[in-house]
Amino acid sequence: MKPQYDAVIVGGGHNGLTCGAYLARAGIKVLVVERRDIVGGAAVTEEIAPGYRSSMASYYQGLLQPKVILDLELQKYGFQVLPAHPTVFALEGGRSFTMWDDPEKFAAEIGKLSNVDGQAYARYRAHMQKVAPFMKQLLWEVPVNPGSKRPRDLWRLAGFVWRFRKIGPQFFDIYNLLTMSAYDYLSRWFESDDVKLVLGFFAGGGGANSSLKTPGSAYMLARGIVRDGSTAAGPAGFMKGGMGSVSEAIRRSGEAHGMEVRTGCPVERILVENNRATGIRLQDGEEIRSKIVIANATARTIFTRLLDPATLPEAFNRDIKGIRCESTVFRVNLALAALPQAPGLGGGTAEGIVPQMTIAPSVAYMERAHRMSQEGEMADQPFLIVKVPTMVDPTLAPLGHHVMNVFGGHAPYTLASGNWDERREELWANVLKVLKTQFPDIEDLILHRQVLTPLDLERIFDLPNGHVHHGEISADQMFFRRFSPDYADYRSPVKGLYQASASVHPGGGVTGVPGHNAAKVILQDRREWS
Repeated sequence: MKPQYDAVIVGGGHNGLTCGAYLARAGIKVLVVERRDIVGGAAVTEEIAPGYRSSMASYYQGLLQPKVILDLELQKYGFQVLPAHPTVFALEGGRSFTMWDDPEKFAAEIGKLSNVDGQAYARYRAHMQKVAPFMKQLLWEVPVNPGSKRPRDLWRLAGFVWRFRKIGPQFFDIYNLLTMSAYDYLSRWFESDDVKLVLGFFAGGGGANSSLKTPGSAYMLARGIVRDGSTAAGPAGFMKGGMGSVSEAIRRSGEAHGMEVRTGCPVERILVENNRATGIRLQDGEEIRSKIVIANATARTIFTRLLDPATLPEAFNRDIKGIRCESTVFRVNLALAALPQAPGLGGGTAEGIVPQMTIAPSVAYMERAHRMSQEGEMADQPFLIVKVPTMVDPTLAPLGHHVMNVFGGHAPYTLASGNWDERREELWANVLKVLKTQFPDIEDLILHRQVLTPLDLERIFDLPNGHVHHGEISADQMFFRRFSPDYADYRSPVKGLYQASASVHPGGGVTGVPGHNAAKVILQDRREWS
């Protein structure tokens, strides 16, 4: 059967759309098929109650790369960032810490906790800025295969080494980021646990199944240095219209160059003939033929459900089966009748509340929450990242009302007893208890609540075990080890089947990089499949 498209993309998440948009600009005839009735994957905006629109999973635009924004001209298609007041940390003892964007104000804030650490911050920042260029460069690299003896792979490996020839002593700094805990890494500069907490929070609160003291968690310290907020692409902030606006802008950019998108089209099978992908079959029986297929779904979904594992190499199946993807995070979305009081946060409003808050009182608090999750129990005192996007984007709720987004942990996908359908209300009770430590009147203001457990995140967004990164981002599951050493380069054991999701380098987060890099590889291979 003659191909109807050059490429069919399975999954309309932001990376799939990004890949499609780049290919469409290169003259490739692309179709994106999405099982849900809305594109975006985890970057979507939906109603949680009539009139209250919420970012459902991802909740803040902090990582989408300027290159993607500018290449795809997303600002022409509705991409608008609304800068917000810096995050305020609620620390133990009724104290708070404001994470100012200005380095001098940030250092002064640290100085309130420790004068020695306030002076050390400039040295730490200078150190990270030396590492930053190489970490940014690494984002855009197609992972090499250092274990291969094939001429093409050896040539690519030599090119990779040459491009990083100026890395010098920063090689060891990056090695330390990949192997040390965030706590130990920060201890080389800072003495205060409070300072280590606010600087290293995302090592334990960024969606990974880790804590600040987990070996390898220092890698998350690079989160703040891989995106340049000073370009024409704009700074980090809340998306006007919620995170779904990111996905919609990418979709419109692709459609402007011929990309087609179909929603409500769950895929039953990726069609393969003579070990070459030839299209897809939808659950309603429709077959769509194409020259190549691009998988934006998770690696586990693609290689265990949409393909027959018996047709794949044994070693590859072992790699897919061995993906570590135990999630310990959850989401709560609230519709509020008004802003709650926040007397202890010292915010910029009469109520004390600010658009971005984090409740993580101490390192010990974070470690306890993680430790409980490793024993199969949800933390009775979870950390909470709290966002109130309606303070900067009132279009998301009725006049005077608000939406509050909560990202929290730790709560394991695999419970020691019971199941998430039975224990969802227990999770909400724990969240409410912690919220009330900072917002004493919040319970009276809640008009509607949506609690998404790790199981819900899997059911709705097809995140494996609810893992927002599709699997741990650790030294054994990143770059050329994500998730199979022979196929970390956005290709797969099936000819003409490519990967373009968080299951490949550089992993999760709304970055657009997996989609960008996959498109680059596909275009490099164009002579082979066209």
